[in-house]
Amino acid sequence: MPKTSTVFFCNSCGYESTKWLGKCPACNEWNTFVEEKVVKQSNSKNSIIKKSSEVLPLKNIEQIKISRIKSGFDELDRVLGGGFVNGSLTLLGGEPGIGKSTLILQICDRVNVDGKVLYISGEESAEQIKIRADRLNIKNDNIMFLGETDINLIEDTIEKVEPKFVIIDSIQTMYSDEITSAPGSVSQVREITARIMKMCKMKNITTVIIGHVTKDGTIAGPRVLEHMVDTVLYIEGERYFAYRVLRGVKNRFGSTNEIGMFEMRNEGMVEISNPSSVLISEREGNPAGSVIVASLEGTRPILIELQALTSTTVFGLPRRTANGIDYNRVTLLIAVLEKIGGVNLSNQDVYMNIVGGIKINEPALDLGIIMAAASSYKNISIPNDVAVIGEVGLTGEIRSVNMIDKRLKELEKMGFKKCIIPESNKKVLKENFKLDIIGCKDIMDAMKILKLK
Repeated sequence: MPKTSTVFFCNSCGYESTKWLGKCPACNEWNTFVEEKVVKQSNSKNSIIKKSSEVLPLKNIEQIKISRIKSGFDELDRVLGGGFVNGSLTLLGGEPGIGKSTLILQICDRVNVDGKVLYISGEESAEQIKIRADRLNIKNDNIMFLGETDINLIEDTIEKVEPKFVIIDSIQTMYSDEITSAPGSVSQVREITARIMKMCKMKNITTVIIGHVTKDGTIAGPRVLEHMVDTVLYIEGERYFAYRVLRGVKNRFGSTNEIGMFEMRNEGMVEISNPSSVLISEREGNPAGSVIVASLEGTRPILIELQALTSTTVFGLPRRTANGIDYNRVTLLIAVLEKIGGVNLSNQDVYMNIVGGIKINEPALDLGIIMAAASSYKNISIPNDVAVIGEVGLTGEIRSVNMIDKRLKELEKMGFKKCIIPESNKKVLKENFKLDIIGCKDIMDAMKILKLK
């Protein structure tokens, strides 16, 4: 008879323990352990002895050429490294309402596969999917729909239909009768993903599974699955902003530094091929506290608008607020501005924002953060045709950034006339630019050039 035992799982990372723990030793999260029953099959005396795989010298193994499937979105193919790898398992994560189901239904319509596309949904009915498909103008006749949550029935359907591309929406709704815990638990999610992975590898089916990420961590999020799948993609962005960033956090067949930009519209997800023009398109006039910074995501340069607002505090302790930027980095740079730049912000509330609702975490924004704060405090505008790039150290020095040539090319393409960059970067420039490039060693030099000192 099968033996039933009780095991505690961490909802955040899937760590397994024989007893309840207040803090997970793997991910350091508190109060994430849940109790689940695990059924262990007894060993049979007549069990089959498996033959071990053959050991091969690594130099004698021939490399197989990877065949890719175009998704129909250039932005998505950029993140994937050229498209979906045939027979791969991809996890698409994101908060509820961010646009996962919308994007995946559009992919089903555009994906370049010679065969059927099977959309398996455990959350929505066929009528709901049809309403969304009509709104998105889906016209692919090879899309098949299955509303099911039992993994056994799903495997049988895949055997009969023989699709080339499969969507599982979402992994938290699927369950197996062999496990007693509820759907969405760590053990269920891990078991279902393992069976889906085995199926897609054996039959060479390209599969995409959707996973929810909740803020309170009540169900097992995609973090439990990241080590099992080939590729992990996350859709980022504020729910009430139109722009979405598709970011790869794991990719066995390509880089994890690339991002894709989309805009959520009534007709679905629309690609943004030139994010710089979109993010700075609404910049009108020349207000104080606004500056353009050339950021880099992977190999793509993006121009963003940094905004700062300083106002006299009404409390004894001034506030520091950051939206789209690391809060700790902002407080550190404000301290540098006060100590080295001589700008007294001890009685000023400072608010920092990246326009467009996107999040950027790159040291090249440091100089822009300091210049925007100084500009707002002194109420002196930075010219519209000026951009700044540079990492700032604790002693106020401006350090070099990578791929400076690509950043300057993007600025030149968007019509900027002047750019302040680190002095060390200017010395190693290989190309000639129409921009007036000014090298600075510290923030004092940059403030003097922008007339903020």
